[in-house]
Amino acid sequence: MGQLILLRHGETEWSRDRRHTGRTDIPLTPKGETEAAALASAVATRLVVAVFTSPAQRAARTAELAGLSSAKHDPDLQEWDYGGYEGLTTEEIRSHRPGWYLWRDGVIPGDAAHPGETVERVGARADAVLARARPFLEEGDVALVSHGHMLRVVTARWLRLVPADGRLFQLDTGTLSMLGSEHGILSEPVITSWNVPPGH
Repeated sequence: MGQLILLRHGETEWSRDRRHTGRTDIPLTPKGETEAAALASAVATRLVVAVFTSPAQRAARTAELAGLSSAKHDPDLQEWDYGGYEGLTTEEIRSHRPGWYLWRDGVIPGDAAHPGETVERVGARADAVLARARPFLEEGDVALVSHGHMLRVVTARWLRLVPADGRLFQLDTGTLSMLGSEHGILSEPVITSWNVPPGH
């Protein structure tokens, strides 16, 4: 039984500045490229039989630098659409919405490119990703290269938690996490490693 390898993309200017980056397509910083390339050695030790990546350049480039050249773009791995909060920091949002918390309070609609989505909708996308990945796990590992909040929701759904329980799993840029099953039994999902930086 294979495992799910979760790679969060490397640093971007907005992730560095803690700005909500949903559908805005921005590149990795030089540090982000270094982070992504440093993941290659850990990925190379695994039998990876399928790779799915968000279409965003920051994820696709991370997959490439990590040595996952056979990646297929999966629109369902895009980051949470933050709607009217796109590009804002939590502090900026709380300046006009005190106490705001994404996982509880959600987002407001934005423009046509950023309509926003609920955590339940993100959860439905995560379920679709997992449904596509599961058949490959009989042959080996499946790598998912995506974004912080999206991968946290994927993890919650793998563990059969509600999508909003993704709040329990902090995830940094340029890290590797793994989801598996207890004793290789698919009906007993577990986290086998979490938020591991390159070289550890």
